[in-house]
Amino acid sequence: MNNYLSPVADAIFAPNREDIGSGPESADAPRNWVEVKKVLVLDANTRSALAATRSLGRRGVPVVVADETKRTLSGASKYCSESFSYPSPTTNLRGFLSTVKAECSQRGIRVIFPMTEISMATVLKHGEEFREFEVPFVEFPAFDALTDKWNLMRLAQRLNITIPQTHYIADARSLQRVYPTLKFPVVLKPYRSMIWTNGHCTAASVKYAESVRKLERTVAQYEYFGRNPFLLQEYISGQAHGIFALYNHGKLVASFAHRRLRENPPSGGVSVLCESVEKNPEAWRMARTLLEHLAWHGVAMAEFKVTADGKPYLMEVNGRFWGSLQLAIDAGVDFPWLLYQLATGASVDPANGYSIGVRSRWLLGDLARLGKVLAGNELPPGLQPPGKMRSILQFLDFFDSNTRCQERRWNDFKPFLFNIVQLMRRWVSKTQSACTLILRPNFSEMHRGKNGAANAG
Repeated sequence: MNNYLSPVADAIFAPNREDIGSGPESADAPRNWVEVKKVLVLDANTRSALAATRSLGRRGVPVVVADETKRTLSGASKYCSESFSYPSPTTNLRGFLSTVKAECSQRGIRVIFPMTEISMATVLKHGEEFREFEVPFVEFPAFDALTDKWNLMRLAQRLNITIPQTHYIADARSLQRVYPTLKFPVVLKPYRSMIWTNGHCTAASVKYAESVRKLERTVAQYEYFGRNPFLLQEYISGQAHGIFALYNHGKLVASFAHRRLRENPPSGGVSVLCESVEKNPEAWRMARTLLEHLAWHGVAMAEFKVTADGKPYLMEVNGRFWGSLQLAIDAGVDFPWLLYQLATGASVDPANGYSIGVRSRWLLGDLARLGKVLAGNELPPGLQPPGKMRSILQFLDFFDSNTRCQERRWNDFKPFLFNIVQLMRRWVSKTQSACTLILRPNFSEMHRGKNGAANAG
């Protein structure tokens, strides 16, 4: 059935550039078109890349997108002018670096926006490869200081920033010494989101344990806990609150805040429904203290949990663009455009606040969350799980005028269709695999029966 979806995919990626704003004719184009520089947006299959592509493209900036696949979410956008693919930086580092550098030179690209932790770390760490291009982000040591959660929490403590009670576990053998002080449930947090082991990169995720037995089983089950340092933290129940900022070499340019209304997985993860809110004053103070201590440059997101009494706890910091970037743009803080202005030396638009109460929904992520709620998977530890009927009704609410779908924009609809086709392909693939597992034993039995009858005859 995947073959039947190919014509649909071909139609999505058919050239469609007639309604793109370009050059000085674009309503939102930069005033001096001669100085406009072509931008490369990496990790084109991410939502943040799509948001950046739309942000810059509608202002007349030529946007080239790239990822490990030829066809991508951002490449389906009418605001994408060119695209290419590159080798994975985790399995072919030299191929990634040489391909990106060569494509930038050949296509006249002047500015590079990495969008994920892996691509950002790779480009920053190998900055000498990209000296002739503008990469408007902090130097690698500062970026690395934030992505290493062990170092981040140590730094936060030195700066008197509130964090959950934390135990720093050097290796699995040192677990037993902290058992007497643990209050369950606890959070097992890898020291990095992406961990390199024997030349391979593994995505490491947060896990939860409600007993010593579950804790030991989790550490034994996941190699990135068993073979690397990690953190054990108390579980903080509260509202997820994100602080977002853009800095120019330690000087604040723009800021924004949202709260997460629904997350995937339900136990805590990426936001699938979020809302712009006023910045929590204490969370904002802590975020600024941390970023200004590092003389931050570029964008960053600080994640907090705010308890019922209003006390924020720092969870982590990401020194890159974030998945719900489209919400900030919709609410009035166009981070990609502001960063582009910084990168090109243009006058930066003044930050005049943002609208409160704007909501943004990642529809397919919300669907995945609903599936986990209905299946009872990855629910919040020690808390009342979300009601199944209520979750269904919430998902089916498509009529809130304050909520906008991140992927589906009526003036740029193809990325949404691309997502639907990808979802259908995954569903077909899983269905075929499940049918194969179910039918294979039956075919084997039939085959043995036929052979037996033939031999008997």
